[in-house]
Amino acid sequence: MALIALFGLLILKLIPFAAPSDSIHDLLRSHGLPGGLFPKSVESFVFDGDTGLLEARLYGPCYAKYDGMAFFEQVVRGNLSHGELRAVVGLSQEELFLWLPVKEIKVSDPASGVILFDIGLAHKQMSLSLFEEPPDCRPEGAALLGFREGFQGIKERAFQGQR
Repeated sequence: MALIALFGLLILKLIPFAAPSDSIHDLLRSHGLPGGLFPKSVESFVFDGDTGLLEARLYGPCYAKYDGMAFFEQVVRGNLSHGELRAVVGLSQEELFLWLPVKEIKVSDPASGVILFDIGLAHKQMSLSLFEEPPDCRPEGAALLGFREGFQGIKERAFQGQR
């Protein structure tokens, strides 16, 4: 009986096992991408390891600042593989006063310190260090309304008014 238990433990050691990620930021890091690609306001996410489909749901559409501004729709989807997020839907980046959809995000060589964004018309390289920590994300129109707080504070105030 002890031999069977020992054999079972040996088999478990030999089989690769991936623990579920606690956050989307941990999931991205485990796939060779910086954790700060998505903002703090991710409410939930689903990742299908077989197909690579990643779907993140945010509390609402919002803007985040990296090197420039990025706009996240409430749902952002893409195909996640090691070092890449391809076929991205729901993320745009501001370039020269235009909002362009991000199609792919790639880290080919982490030692280079560079991350590549495919925005359709061009490829933009940025420093990986800009994406180490998840940024705050402000709700759509927050700058126009003069909000100085993050999305979480606005969400809390909205729920207090419903009580």
